[in-house]
Amino acid sequence: MIKDGIKSVGSCALWNSATLESVTIPDSVTSIGRDAFRGCRSLTSVTIPDSVTSIGQDAFFGCRSLTGVTIPSSVTNIGRDAFYGCSGLTGDLIIPEGVTSIGIYAFRGCSGLTSVTIPKSVTSIGRYAFFGCSSLTDVYFTGTESQWNMITKETYAIPYTATIHYDYDPSANP
Repeated sequence: MIKDGIKSVGSCALWNSATLESVTIPDSVTSIGRDAFRGCRSLTSVTIPDSVTSIGQDAFFGCRSLTGVTIPSSVTNIGRDAFYGCSGLTGDLIIPEGVTSIGIYAFRGCSGLTSVTIPKSVTSIGRYAFFGCSSLTDVYFTGTESQWNMITKETYAIPYTATIHYDYDPSANP
């Protein structure tokens, strides 16, 4: 659906595409824009290539059927509300090393998430980033407790009920 050679999936590119079930983003794409896939309620899978460095605000907002997403290590920024309301995301979400910022409300309402791995490269987690993630019980951090404490974490960035695990090796199973 997205042609090779395209550099960016622009703002509102596939907004509310009711029949879109899966998408493979070509290697030529470096950014996923604001609201690019917002409201694509039938979207179950997306393949994001290593060429993408930024996932924009509201990019996958309300994609409630999205069951899994692999965020490549090339991504450095996950925007505000990027995966808000993706209640179909389940299990362990691994945010790759290299991501420095997790935007406000980024994963809000992802009620199926049970654990998340956050790399030591993260320097800020926006307010309510994981708010409404009612099943989130474990946060695995790849750095030390001291490094975790240095991260700027806004109000309710991480649910207070989640257990933080330090010095986690993401190559091992959680």
